[in-house]
Amino acid sequence: MNRLRLTPIYGEDDIITHVIGIQFFTEAANIDLGPVPGSVKVSAKLTDHLGSRLSTYCPADRSVCRSGLCGMLQLSDEVISLKILSRLTPRDIASVGSVSRRFYELTKNEDLWRMVCQNAWGCETTRILEAVPGAKRLGWGRLARELTTLEAAAWRKVTVGGSVEPSRCNFSACAVGNRVVLFGGEGVNMQPMNDTFVLDLNASNPEWEHVHVSSPPPGRWGHTISCVDGSNLVVFGGCGRQGLLNDVFVLDLDAKPPTWREISGLAPPLPRSWHSSCTLDGTKLIVSGGCADSGVLLSDTFLLDLSMEKPTWREIPAAWTPPSRLGHTLSVYGGRKILMFGGLAKSGPLRFRSSDVFTMDLSEEEPCWRCVTGSGMPGAGNPGGVAPPPRLDHVAVSLPGGRILIFGGSVAGLHSASQLYLLDPTEEKPTWRILNVPGRPPRFAWGHSTCVVGGTRAIVLGGQTGEEWMLSELHELALASSVI
Repeated sequence: MNRLRLTPIYGEDDIITHVIGIQFFTEAANIDLGPVPGSVKVSAKLTDHLGSRLSTYCPADRSVCRSGLCGMLQLSDEVISLKILSRLTPRDIASVGSVSRRFYELTKNEDLWRMVCQNAWGCETTRILEAVPGAKRLGWGRLARELTTLEAAAWRKVTVGGSVEPSRCNFSACAVGNRVVLFGGEGVNMQPMNDTFVLDLNASNPEWEHVHVSSPPPGRWGHTISCVDGSNLVVFGGCGRQGLLNDVFVLDLDAKPPTWREISGLAPPLPRSWHSSCTLDGTKLIVSGGCADSGVLLSDTFLLDLSMEKPTWREIPAAWTPPSRLGHTLSVYGGRKILMFGGLAKSGPLRFRSSDVFTMDLSEEEPCWRCVTGSGMPGAGNPGGVAPPPRLDHVAVSLPGGRILIFGGSVAGLHSASQLYLLDPTEEKPTWRILNVPGRPPRFAWGHSTCVVGGTRAIVLGGQTGEEWMLSELHELALASSVI
């Protein structure tokens, strides 16, 4: 059903001065959305009718509304751009640009597009995108369009130099700027490893480099590694030589010399492996679920604020929690909201791969889990589209604007692990969509060995050969043409 979305524009003292109406066409329609070739004549009868409908939104000073519906078009280009258009979403700006020649010219301005992206996606995402090679040449307008429509998304295979020795599996990787960092893993005879390797994708000939770091953590596998506060890496949990771990270590990759340091957080979670983690506000580590001693699955969620002088773990209480699980993903969207997907979940005495989706808004005074999809769950919905087959140890990519991209992992049956699925949890009724992109995708992609670089590239390590980790071959899912 087609719908009209009204966006109020506030002036001083929080008074609504204008309203922008954006028409959404959700049904197929043959509509020319190009710039209007000339002026549009509106009948006096229609003007009077619409003017009365919107009169409550007009400012008290009627002189502002002396021409047509409102005096918005009498404002200067600078005011329209800075005070009105900059507050809309990238998709809305594209729509506004088709209204008139003047709006079309205004929406070609790169400074406006940067403000729109920053307001819609946040300062941190905008800062990361500015560091993407070729982003300035591509321009904010085109970058916003490509990351919104994903029209330029494509797979490609990349060969890099160097080596990661000794060979291993079950390591964890994450991105620091345009560098991929690999830590730990399971070596021969289940040997826990604690070395660090870096791959600089900005180099003309990228190659793996073994970084000699002081005071490394105990060796481990099944852990998580995340990036916080720019160049800092944080490692949590995993399985070590003496069993499961719940310690926290931080490494500043740009320090001279780089040194691991342990964070003695008070009241830590239970030791665990194959849990999920994400970062919030660039300084907070969130840990969820995993496998505890004797194979017990967990359903708890903890937060550690690393910006504090003496960080303390805090469990996020919830009246209801999703079924306990391991191998799931946590993704941040919409500022302070997190989304949980998939994993190996407990169902009574049994365990099954899951395709359930749960969300939590951490900006609420009392955060609670909400079920977006899931059979038999409280508040479960039944979204449209084709849901991904149940899976664990998959990849979840947070896109600008709040959408989540899912692929890879351990999938039952004959389903392709390389098929891409897209979900927008901010929609009134979230709908799964299949995204087909050109190029040669990897046969395998695992969550612990995939990371997102610069907000526009998902780098899959060793994805072509499954359990034989050939780290000289990477697969890259580029979401914007500036990085292809």
